[in-house]
Amino acid sequence: MNASPIENSAQSLESKKKAGLSKFEKYLVIWIGICIGIGIAISQFVPDIARAIDAIKIGTVSIPIGICLFLMMYPAVLNLQASELKKIKKNPVPILLTLVSNWIVAPLVGTFLAGWLLPGNEQLIVAVILLHASPCTAMVLVWGYLANGNQEQNVVNTSINTVTIIFLYAPMVGLLLSLQNVVYHTSIGVDWLGLLITAAIFIGLPILAGYFSKKIIIRRKGEEWFNNVYREALGKVAIIALLMTLIILYSLNGGVMLQNPDKLLLVSIPLLISFPIVLGYNIMMTKLTKLHYKEAVVTVLIGSSSHFEIAIATAITLYGVGSIAALGTTMGLFWEVPVMLSVVYLARYLRKKNFWLPS
Repeated sequence: MNASPIENSAQSLESKKKAGLSKFEKYLVIWIGICIGIGIAISQFVPDIARAIDAIKIGTVSIPIGICLFLMMYPAVLNLQASELKKIKKNPVPILLTLVSNWIVAPLVGTFLAGWLLPGNEQLIVAVILLHASPCTAMVLVWGYLANGNQEQNVVNTSINTVTIIFLYAPMVGLLLSLQNVVYHTSIGVDWLGLLITAAIFIGLPILAGYFSKKIIIRRKGEEWFNNVYREALGKVAIIALLMTLIILYSLNGGVMLQNPDKLLLVSIPLLISFPIVLGYNIMMTKLTKLHYKEAVVTVLIGSSSHFEIAIATAITLYGVGSIAALGTTMGLFWEVPVMLSVVYLARYLRKKNFWLPS
């Protein structure tokens, strides 16, 4: 009997968990810093390269950035297991907790903190909102397995996030920007067309590509090869694309950053404050609903992380590659890796203290 998609995904990620993060992944935050430095250096010492990169575009859409963002999004889409969504009814509580955290708690916390802590910084406010309105669909699979969470719930949850982002991301961002204007009396324009374009290009296209390529590859090479070879290789491609995106962004924005270093420090404040708030909420809710450890830790991890790829893509679509908003969203990426690793270690500690029910 052939293994099911969920079993193949689980086996692939289980082997990854046993091996732990590779040295490259473990020091990802260092590579991120190095790529930012390379980009800034290009902007200052070889500006002709930056100008040549900026010239490769269709209309206002940068082709190099578009390709990199697609390569970042496409592997995440391959995690979608549509056949597994029916398993929601088997244990709906963790799924519901995650949906509430991803689509209500985190967006509202980010919106109010941005308006309170970043007055007069419109693009930074938008960057924070974009990051808080995007539930994670990719790296959280790694965090969940490193924390020894329920792999089936993890795949189902990320599949649901992939589906909900298609329909909810653009309306949610528009709603939060409108709420920001009402509560803090700002006048941030809501570019509905730009939001819809982002959803179509950077969510719709990867999903279509993922759906058809997955069917074709599995038909020709089999489920096991798809999960253990193709997806594994694409995971490395996604990280390389992520680092290339940073080099391009900062090569085009290095001058802006050096003139406004305080902007990146400013946008980090609400990001770092919101995280323990959302994390604390998720830990409390998993405790109150008496979840077992394996379900609780996945719920906490998914409910506390963000989909920085789509946030970066949206900021670029709305404000351009050389914008403060685009730089602001990259800080979500910068903090994501060390913060989520810290949650893995915290979860392991709480497990030893029997904070959650034993699995």
